[in-house]
Amino acid sequence: MNALDLKLQTKKENLITIYTTAGYPNLLDTPIILKQLQNNKVDIIEVGIPYSDPLADGPTIQATSEKALANGMKLNVLFEQLKSVKDEIHTPIVLMGYYNQLLKYGPEEFLKQCQEAGVSGLILPDMPFQIYLDQHKALFEKYDQKVVFLITPQTSAERVKEINDATSGFIYVVSNSATTGATEANYNEEFLTSLKDLGLTKPYQIGFGISTKTDVEKAWSYANGAIIGSAFLRAISDTSNIKESVDQFINTIK
Repeated sequence: MNALDLKLQTKKENLITIYTTAGYPNLLDTPIILKQLQNNKVDIIEVGIPYSDPLADGPTIQATSEKALANGMKLNVLFEQLKSVKDEIHTPIVLMGYYNQLLKYGPEEFLKQCQEAGVSGLILPDMPFQIYLDQHKALFEKYDQKVVFLITPQTSAERVKEINDATSGFIYVVSNSATTGATEANYNEEFLTSLKDLGLTKPYQIGFGISTKTDVEKAWSYANGAIIGSAFLRAISDTSNIKESVDQFINTIK
C-alpha cells in the first residue's frame, strides 16, 4: 500500500508533517534529515524541490532553495538520494514543487522516478486543477502518486468540495492569505471553522506560519494535522550537528 495512504488510514488526528528543502543546508544532508525525522516519529515528510522562482514560498524557504541550488541540488540528484534510503525510510514522503518542474522533466518520467524513489505523493501548488483532471490524473494513478491540493481563505465552498473529491492524499489548508515563513501563526479562524461545515471526506492539514507547540495544538483543534516548514529550516540552518538539531526542534513541538 502507498505509505501515505497507510498513514492516513491508521492515524486520523494530530498528524505532524515536517517540510525540508532538498539539498539544504548541505547537498548531502537530505538523507540524514529524513532518517532523523523518522527516528523522531514524524508522521509525514514533505521534501521541497528547490526552484528558482518559488512563488508560494516566503523568504526563509526561498533562501533555502537558493542555497540548495548553489549546493548542486537537482531533480536527478534528489531522486538518487531518495533511492539510496528507500529501504530505510517508511515514513511517507511527499514532494513539494512547481508545475513547470514536472513539465520540464516530462510528466510520465517524473512520476515514474517518484515511484521508484519511494515517494508517496506530490504537492504542486500552481498545477491547474482542471489540467490535472484532464491530462495528468491517470498518470498519477498509474504510478501510485497521491495528489495534494491547496485551499485558501479565498477558495470558494464549491471549489473546496471539488478539491476534496479530487484529492487522493490530504488537503493542504493555508491558514491565512500570506506566504509561508511567518514566525507566528495567524489563523483565519472563520475560514478554518467553516471547513467543518462542508462535510469534507479527505483529511486536511494546516500549514503556513506554524512554528511552536502552541501553534501545532491549535492547528490540531481545527484539522487532522499541522505542517511545519520555515521554523524547521531555521532550526537546522546553522548547525554543526544536523541530527542533534533535528532532535531538538522536534522536541520543542511535541
